[in-house]
Amino acid sequence: MLPTELPPKRVWVFDFDGTLSFLVSDRNAAVLLPEARELLSTLVRQPRQGVAVLSSRMLDDLVTRIGIDGLYLGGGSGAEWFLPGGERRTAVRKTQRLESARKAVIPELEKLSDIRGVDLEDKKWSVAVHVRHVLPDDRTRVSEFLGALSRTAGIRLLRGPEVFEIQLLPEIDKLFGVMILCEMLHFVPAPGSLVYAGDDENDALVMRWVLRKGGTALSVGRDPMIPGVVVLEHPAALVTEVRRLAGLNADRQEVPK
Repeated sequence: MLPTELPPKRVWVFDFDGTLSFLVSDRNAAVLLPEARELLSTLVRQPRQGVAVLSSRMLDDLVTRIGIDGLYLGGGSGAEWFLPGGERRTAVRKTQRLESARKAVIPELEKLSDIRGVDLEDKKWSVAVHVRHVLPDDRTRVSEFLGALSRTAGIRLLRGPEVFEIQLLPEIDKLFGVMILCEMLHFVPAPGSLVYAGDDENDALVMRWVLRKGGTALSVGRDPMIPGVVVLEHPAALVTEVRRLAGLNADRQEVPK
C-alpha cells in the first residue's frame, strides 16, 4: 500500500486449500477454482477493497497458484508476503529462532515416516503431516506422537481435514498473518469491515478474532468450526456467498459503488 493511498473500507482474507480450491489427494494438484479466480479478480477492482489469500503453503508455491494482480499473498501463515507491485516481506526477526526450531523438530518428525501412508510436507515455517492414506489405528499413533512432541518441543499442533499442522514457531499462525496484513494496509477492523474464510483449526484462530471485531467468518465444510460462523459446504458455495456479501449481482457484473 502506497503512503498516499487511503486504507481499505473492507478487507477480504481467504485461505487457499479447501477454501478457494477443492481438497485433493495430491496437494501439488490443487488449483484455484475458476469461479474463485473470477471472484478475486472482481474484488480487487472494487474501490478501497483489500483482498488477500493467506496460506500455510510456502509463498512461492502460493504465488504460482494464484496469478492475479492486486492481491496480497501470504505464505507460511503470514510470515512471508508478496504484495501488489511485486514487493516481498519476511518476518526476518523470526528466522534465527526458526532455524533452531527446525534443527530440533524436523528429525523428530521424520520418525513418523516409518508409519505407512504418512506424508510429511516441509513448508519452512511449518510441517504438515498428511494422514489421508493412514490406517485409523496408525492415525491414533500419529496423533499421540505429535501431542507429546508439542508438549516437549515448544511447537504448536493444529488440526485440519486429513492433516496435522506443526507450527514450528507457536506464535506464527494465521492470526499473526492477518494482523500483519492489517498493519500493512493501515486498516483498523470495524464492525462489518472484515471477512475471513477458511476450513481448519488454523483458520478458526482468526475467525474468533474476526467475530470479536464484528466481522464475518465463513467456515467451509459441513460443520461449523466455532459458534457464530457462516457454514458453507464447499468452495463453490463460498464464492456465491462472498458475491452476495460484496454486493455483486447474479449475472456476475459489478454493482456500481
